Amino acid sequence: MGVRIGINPLTWTNDDMPELGGETPLEVCLSETRQAGYAGIELGNKFPRQADTLRPILARHGLALVSGWYSGRLLTRSVADEKKEVEDHLSLLAAMGCGVMVFAEVSGCIHGERKTPLSRRPMLAAADWPAFGKRLTEMAKYLAGRGLRMAFHHHMGTVVQSAEDVARLMEHTGDEVGLLLDTGHLTFAGADPVRIATDYAARVNHVHCKDIRADVLARVRAEDWSFLNAVLAGTFTVPGDGCVDYAAVLAPIAKAGYAGWLVVEAEQDPAKAHPLTYARMGFEYLKKTAPAAGLAT
Repeated sequence: MGVRIGINPLTWTNDDMPELGGETPLEVCLSETRQAGYAGIELGNKFPRQADTLRPILARHGLALVSGWYSGRLLTRSVADEKKEVEDHLSLLAAMGCGVMVFAEVSGCIHGERKTPLSRRPMLAAADWPAFGKRLTEMAKYLAGRGLRMAFHHHMGTVVQSAEDVARLMEHTGDEVGLLLDTGHLTFAGADPVRIATDYAARVNHVHCKDIRADVLARVRAEDWSFLNAVLAGTFTVPGDGCVDYAAVLAPIAKAGYAGWLVVEAEQDPAKAHPLTYARMGFEYLKKTAPAAGLAT
């Protein structure tokens, strides 16, 4: 089975800044997703969270549910408590036939705080990684027992942001903890997405494809902006419209036999970046680039 190309609704409406695209109905998002050529979409804040309600809506547009973000707090909660917190989300994804759950550790995170510069993001002490990794692995095993693989999302403004953080995450967790490879967040963090893809190809079980406008990122770094202000300035864009070498990034995971989703996820202001135009741009680029990198679509 080849990879499938999906998209995140952030192209149309933003979860962290609901005022961006707040007026856009879910039906527009879904119909344009299909028009652009995508096979599936991730959850967003306008989606109903009951499978019996959501299933016919997506079916009407010929779309699968890819996955959905979950805000984990295993640095401050026990695994037992996390299992209780995740239940509704887990049940929805399982009922919708998803294969992975996007899991991000948000304890102390700052990516949703527009006035907080990224230099103030939380850091995890070296001595705390083994216990954190053990909890993550236990949680991933629980998800696997329910039919979902954990796709851990390294993310700007969180405790797992840099290449060093990703390395420690992989070192201190079992294979049950998969890696969500996010090309945009890795580039933003100063990491090399090709190197990460190469080093951990066997652990990659989900891919978020966002590109980076290098000139905007340079200013964001120089002036130590917040994550949300960086988004508003246009740091992110769709694959093929920035500086990320997707052929080089996708080749290692293709060699490792990757057969999951490639998800276009490019937070932009929809008033500046016309959603359908950019959705089509991202789809056409991946449709061309993935096979060239060795991924069948």
